[in-house]
Amino acid sequence: MIVLGSDHGGLELKNEIKNLLDARGIPCEDLGTHNGDSVDYPDFGVAVSRRVSEGSAEKGILVCGTGIGMSIVANKFPGVRAALATDVFMATMAKEHNNANILVLGGRVLKTELAREMVAAWLDTAFAAGRHQGRLDKIAAVERQLGTKLS
Repeated sequence: MIVLGSDHGGLELKNEIKNLLDARGIPCEDLGTHNGDSVDYPDFGVAVSRRVSEGSAEKGILVCGTGIGMSIVANKFPGVRAALATDVFMATMAKEHNNANILVLGGRVLKTELAREMVAAWLDTAFAAGRHQGRLDKIAAVERQLGTKLS
């Protein structure tokens, strides 16, 4: 299950991504926003990130104007590895090296076709594990040391 979220700046691109997931037969849930009214990106970033952090969704995709704000809020959640990507290589490496469980995109900076290619690359790439797993273990240790938890 992939959960999707966007603010008004990412709405159009999020809808395109939802169409891509539907065409590929990938179950997804759109947590909003659902219209072009101005909204606050943290509300939707929190909704998606909480679901991934708690384990009720395997992955998430967040879209705001640039992707910066969504990536900041998403990475506050324990176990979330949100990666802001701007090209196919970054989306691929986000999964292969970092096992990113949330992909973050900028609706105002990416063309639709490029974003579709990026999502496909992120979905189709396997985590390489090996030395990369050790690095993720270090990140998880930092979360434990800081007492990061959901309330």
